[in-house]
Amino acid sequence: MARLLTYRALNSILVLFAVIGMAFAILFLQNYKGLEPCPLCVFQRIGLMVMGVFALIAAIGNPKTKAIQLLLWLGSMAGILWSAGVAARHVWLQHLPPDQVPSCGPGLDYWLEALPMKQVINQVLSGSGECAEISWRFLGLSIPEQALILFSALILVNLLVLWRIIKNKIV
Repeated sequence: MARLLTYRALNSILVLFAVIGMAFAILFLQNYKGLEPCPLCVFQRIGLMVMGVFALIAAIGNPKTKAIQLLLWLGSMAGILWSAGVAARHVWLQHLPPDQVPSCGPGLDYWLEALPMKQVINQVLSGSGECAEISWRFLGLSIPEQALILFSALILVNLLVLWRIIKNKIV
């Protein structure tokens, strides 16, 4: 079993789940179900893409030095930790009492045009009423709850990548 969990194989698993997650979000939720992503959903997707890009570089390049492997791992882990953190915030917003839900703002498109990026990030992470809305459930879980489960699993796979890097006797 340990021989199957090579550095390249683990990064390929991360890429596979990044692609599946993005395809599910775009093709099923957005195109088929007609659900527009809220700002927090967009931020979660960005983190998933960051993880996927770093994992893809690691899987294709299969670097031999620990320094480069660790650098790619760090980028991958940063992306998925970002996604998990945003998803956790999203879940928290969805469980607020209705009177404590933030009001709906003008939307991400407007913020990107009118505000500096730092302020856009603050606005998005503060949440808005549309982020607290539960528009679809599967097995009793909202979309952010499902995403948080996926991101948690991908964090575990990323930790396996780190274990593989440390275990390998590469200079």
